[in-house]
Formats: sequence, structure tokens, C-alpha cells
Amino acid sequence: MEPRRTAIKKIMLGSAALSSLPYLTSQAKNKQIMLKGNVNHSVCRWTYGQLSLDELCILVKEIGFSAIDLLGPEDWPTAQKHGVYSSMCNGAEISLTEGFNHTEYHDTLIKSYSEMIPLVAKNGYKNLICFSGNRNGMDDETGLQNSVKGLEKLLPLAEKHGVTLIMELLNSKVDHPDYMCDKSVWGVELCKRLDSEHFKLLYDIYHMQIDEGDVIRTIGQNHQYYGHYHTAGNPGRNELDENQELNYPAIMNAIVKTGFKGYVAQEFIPKKEDKAASLRDAIALCDV
Repeated sequence: MEPRRTAIKKIMLGSAALSSLPYLTSQAKNKQIMLKGNVNHSVCRWTYGQLSLDELCILVKEIGFSAIDLLGPEDWPTAQKHGVYSSMCNGAEISLTEGFNHTEYHDTLIKSYSEMIPLVAKNGYKNLICFSGNRNGMDDETGLQNSVKGLEKLLPLAEKHGVTLIMELLNSKVDHPDYMCDKSVWGVELCKRLDSEHFKLLYDIYHMQIDEGDVIRTIGQNHQYYGHYHTAGNPGRNELDENQELNYPAIMNAIVKTGFKGYVAQEFIPKKEDKAASLRDAIALCDV
């Protein structure tokens, strides 16, 4: 998770210039969104790293939803205290670059995920993130074979505990050079080979707009393999506003049309002064 950790550090370094929580939430208070109930909303923890987890939990509840993505075991007690759900758990992975496509990481990954899967289930959660890792000169077919070899050892345990392992699709053009699971075709093929309802893909709309585009058609054709969605504006990975190119209401309508019942998590990096308003506006825009 190094790129995300780096981003958090950058946000924290600039925190002195950011507003305090009372100001951040001033526009969210008394403006709770009346959600339609068609979309389960969440927000990624790392993108609001200028807030403590307590503060972020308070903010999401004020806006009108109750889930946060990318929380690990050390975060769960705080989220549970606020009645906030961990919609995507993490903490078992080595990093985004060291994943299941390289067999030298399998012993470490299998041990870590074997310990984490029961813990996720014990705390009432369903989704646990994983990564392909970088190519490092490896061809796609070898990466698929290696990933199957590692993941199939974990799937019986995941099935036993009702946990879904979800591999994130990340762009390799801008943000994550050399990442292997950088297009739907590779990830979908991995899903087909594993043939388990307890392995899915995290379709990150921002990342896939960069690396493959054709977002709505791709979702329509492959939705059965997508267990989770992330958002952000492209270019820039910022707010879902008029300064970016993705038509989020249309995309969300396409997702709803598939019958998707999982979570859609906001993963944009807010750059506007009122960051609470940015999150509220994104939730409202995506609540179709």
C-alpha cells in the first residue's frame, strides 16, 4: 500500500493549512443526504488522512452513510464504536508491487491471509483486498498461472468464513507503473480460472478510465466479476466535478442496472478548501 501511504503523508504534512473538524463538517451538519437506497456508499480512509478516524467516522455519519474502505484490524474498534462498517478490509497484503503473481511471495501471503481471513469474518466483515503485484519482466500468462497457484490455496478458507478476496485493478500508465492487473481482461481471466464467488475484482473507475476506457460497456459485460467499485475524477484523481471527464451519474446508473449490491467507495483526493462538502457532493452525485 506504499503509494497510498505516501499520499497520506503528503496530506498530513499539509494539515496545518487545513481546516479543523468543526469547520470541515460545518456544511455537512443538518444537511444529511436523503439517500435513495440503490447504492451502498463508502469512502477510502487514506484520502481523508488529514482527519483522525474518529473524525472521519463522525463526518460520514453526518453526511448520511456509514462505511469506510481500507481499514485494518487496528482501525476496526474505532469504526465499530461509531457504527461504521469496514466495507473493504486491508492489512494482509505485502504491498501493491509484491503480490500473488510472483511465487516468491506466496509463503508470506498465504500465511498472512490465512490469519486475516478468520479475523475479518469474526468482526463481521466480508471483503479483503489483495493485489497482483508488478510484472518485473513477467509475461501475463505466467502471472495468471502464478496467481491461480497462490490464491487457490486460500479460497477454501475464504469460502468457509464467507470472506471474498478482492483484487484491485490499478492503472499502470500514470500511478502504478508495471502493475500487472491493470486491465479488466487480465483480471476477468483470473476470475474465470479460479471460478469462485469468493474471488472478485475491485473495479476502480478512475484507474480503468486511464488504462482502458469504455467504462460503461466494460461494466455491463463483466459486472459478475466485479465485487467492489472505487471512484475519483480523471485527470487528477480529485473531486468528481466539472474539471474532470467521467460522467459519474451515468456510470452509477450502469452499475445499479447490473443489480450490484456491494459498495461504491469514493477514493478521490479532495483539493477544495471545504473537504467535507467535496465528500458530500460526491455522495450526492453518485446516489442515483
